[in-house]
Amino acid sequence: MTERPNILVICGRNKKRSRTAEYIFKNDDRFHIRSAGLSPKSDRKISEKDLNWAHLVFVMETEQRAKIRELYRHLELPEIEVLHIPDDYEFMDEELIDMLTDRINVVLSKL
Repeated sequence: MTERPNILVICGRNKKRSRTAEYIFKNDDRFHIRSAGLSPKSDRKISEKDLNWAHLVFVMETEQRAKIRELYRHLELPEIEVLHIPDDYEFMDEELIDMLTDRINVVLSKL
């Protein structure tokens, strides 16, 4: 990919995990990043516009990928990668930052 890809990071309510990912990667020159949540109570709820914008989507849990595929089955969805990060962390938790950094960089290195 020659242009910078658009990456969408999703978690339950866009309060901790996906917001942390967006925050730590927001100045990364390799890609554009945006985060959203699946819950109606999310600060920023996922939309069709987000999915059409994204080249790659990261979710925290397998169920979240299934939910996106179900809710947006009428769309041609980008690849959805599962990071397998449970909802056990606070926003900007050091261990969460390490896991997000490692797992997202591993996937990106394969692009």
